[in-house]
Amino acid sequence: MKVLAIDAATEACSAALRIGDALTERFEIIGRGHAARLLPMADELLREAGLTLRDLDGIAFGRGPGGFTGLRIAAGVAQGLAAGAGLPIVPVSNLAAVAAGAGRASGADRVLACMDARMGQVYWAAYENCGDIPREVTPERLSNPGEVALPAGATWYGAGHGFSAFPEVATRLGASLAGVDADALPRAAEIARIAAAELAAGRGLPPALGLPVYLRDDVVHRR
Repeated sequence: MKVLAIDAATEACSAALRIGDALTERFEIIGRGHAARLLPMADELLREAGLTLRDLDGIAFGRGPGGFTGLRIAAGVAQGLAAGAGLPIVPVSNLAAVAAGAGRASGADRVLACMDARMGQVYWAAYENCGDIPREVTPERLSNPGEVALPAGATWYGAGHGFSAFPEVATRLGASLAGVDADALPRAAEIARIAAAELAAGRGLPPALGLPVYLRDDVVHRR
């Protein structure tokens, strides 16, 4: 399975190319300017691999939650690439990407992904099977930090910059968290890994259906 993935949901900008089990990635913390970097990153990866878009099996992108502008940029670029090459598109949750990266790095099976949503709120969801393809246990939510909760009876690993923006989340959850990576950001490498499994299962979408997920209603209403 050959998948190109891009992400612009946070201050990080990344692109990754997965060919079978081999993976190459470009990852930069840039704050702004994602639109100017995504295509050059993707072009570099394809050129180094000696591939064109039409050699791929699909295009993936971080569909959110995350920054409104970054999500629209990533979705637009991914849709354009997929449509131009006649490829399916795979929108991947940025929270799931955070959970997957944390699971692989820490060895944790259960991960609470928590991202800073600005405006005093967080995006969060809990996942199992994070050493492989994360499985959602609690749905993605936008809430105040004090509303983050975990299923009882298990120990979890926390990941995401929501923990650095709001340290009280980890403090309140206490012994339910075995550890925290408060610097974890979604990466295109994890998006590509998740997308490859989705494509293998026949869950790629037509390019026009590759849409961002904002979670914050007032942002959606202003579109």
